[in-house]
Amino acid sequence: MAKKKTFVLRVNPETMQAVERWAADDFRSINGQLEWIIHNALKNAKRLKKISEK
Repeated sequence: MAKKKTFVLRVNPETMQAVERWAADDFRSINGQLEWIIHNALKNAKRLKKISEK
C-alpha cells in the first residue's frame, strides 16, 4: 500500500456537512470522499503526472 501523508484540514460546518452527505450518498468515508474530490480536481486540471512521467 502506498504511504499517505496526514494533515489537518479546517472547513466551515456547512462545507463539512455537504461533504458528509455526499460521502454517504456515494457509500464512502469522509476521508475517501475528500481524496476522490481532490484526485478528480487534479485530473480535470491536468495536474496529475502520468505513470510514464514519474
